[in-house]
Formats: sequence, structure tokens, C-alpha cells
Amino acid sequence: MFSGSIVALITPMTAAGEVDNDSLKRLVDYHVASGTAAIAAMGTTGESPTLSTDEHLEVVRRVLEFANGRIPVIGGCGSNNTRQAIRLSQAMKAMGVAAGLSVTPYYNKPSQAGLLAHYSAITDACDLPQLLYNVPGRTGCDLLPETAGRLAELGPVIGIKDASGRLDRVSELKHCCGDDFLLFSGDDHLALDFVRLGGHGVISVTANVAAADMAALFRAALVGDWAQAEVINQRLLPLHQHLFCDTNPIPVKWACAELGLIDTSMPRLPLIPLNTSGKEQLREALLKAELTGRG
Repeated sequence: MFSGSIVALITPMTAAGEVDNDSLKRLVDYHVASGTAAIAAMGTTGESPTLSTDEHLEVVRRVLEFANGRIPVIGGCGSNNTRQAIRLSQAMKAMGVAAGLSVTPYYNKPSQAGLLAHYSAITDACDLPQLLYNVPGRTGCDLLPETAGRLAELGPVIGIKDASGRLDRVSELKHCCGDDFLLFSGDDHLALDFVRLGGHGVISVTANVAAADMAALFRAALVGDWAQAEVINQRLLPLHQHLFCDTNPIPVKWACAELGLIDTSMPRLPLIPLNTSGKEQLREALLKAELTGRG
């Protein structure tokens, strides 16, 4: 259903902190032109925790409108409130997204049985295809492969974005979930190795600023051209690293603005703009990635 480089899309803001629809349209056009495989809108990189439900749904509607069928759209529908995750999933289904991206409940720290009950309740209420999202460093909750395997038995659950930072999870997930279960890396710096071990691609922060390069990298990897994939990956490695010099998506929003992809780098409080040290690190990383002047 999906493979390759999927962008974990930022949500551009105006200087006043409101959603910037003009910049959002430019981003969608940029990803279509760059060969990005799909857009994941209103995931956590899209600052979903700080947008209202109405804003959240409006961003996804706009992305679908701007995409106009040219690129698949995945809608973020995760929440630490199971009822809200159901409402978002149902709304995404009605809008016509290709799939949902559902992060594990953050802060609540549910048990594995709680995770099974959470996702079972969502899929019982809505048959939207769902990609699970495991990012324990941000949520305090680790969705284990055995639990993912049980969730894979639920018809709507089609895959996972794994940002556990552990490459051994690829073989464990394949064993527990089967060969048809989609496996996406959520760690840009590990994504090439993740695919080398049997993954299907990446849901990427780096793709926000290096869309064509990330698309080319994973096109090469998925046909086994590891030499070409490695050349691109080595050039992007400083970017993979320095895009996390501050809390995501603060650095990537600054980099997008620096390249002229969006008008301002403003995140929404409680996040604040990137500091001077971070800007210096990222400018150097953009130069090393040969992206300066290509925005």
C-alpha cells in the first residue's frame, strides 16, 4: 500500500502562531514535485498536541485539497484519549485519507494490555486502515512486537512506524506481524539500515527539507541499489542528526524557512523558535547536505 519516503509533514504557522495555509500549499506541491511517496499530515511532527480538533481536521482537509489526488495522504489520528482517537479516525475516514497514523497514548503510559484495548476500541469503531506509531522516547510507552503482532490480526491495522531506536525490532516485528505488515522507520539516521533489514521505508522528518534526496535514497534502497542509497545517506547524515538539536519540530521548521519552503519558522507554544546555536549547527548541516540554494 505504501513504501519509500513518506514525509512527517510540519504544520507551517504565521508569525502570530496560526496555521499558514499558503505555506501549507507550497509544501504539498513541493512534495508532489519531489517524488515523496505519501504525506503524513497532523502527526506529532505536525504539532498535533497543540492544535484544536477543528484546526487538526482543517489541516488534513487542506492537505487533501492541495494534493488533489496527486499523492496519498495519511492523517494523524492518535491521541492519549481513546474516544478522541476514535473521533479523529472516523473524521479521517469520512474525509478520504488513505490511512491513519495513530501514536501510542502519551503520558498515560498504558500497559501492553491497555494498548491492545486502546487500538482494538479504535478499529472496532472505524475500519480506516491504521499505521501504529511507536515512539517511546516521546510517549513514555513502548509498543512491544508481541503486542503489535496481536494488533496485526485486526483487519484495519496495516503497519507500524517504529521510532524505538532499535534495529533489532525489524526482525522481531516481521516475526510477530508477518511479511505483509508494513514496517516504517521513524528514525531518519537508522532508516537505511531499517530497510536493509526488511523494512518498507521511512516516515521522515528529514524529508521536509530534503524531499527529493530522501525519495531517491529509498527508491534505490528498495531495489537493492545499496551503493547509491549509501552515497545519498552519507551526505544527509549531518542533517538527520542536527534536525534533532532541539525538540522536534523546532529545528525542521527553522530549516524549512531557511530554504524558503515556508514563510516563518514559528512553532506553537509551549515550543519556541530555534536558538542561535541550533541555527549555526543546522546551517552547516544544510551546506553539507548540499541543500542550500535548492529550496
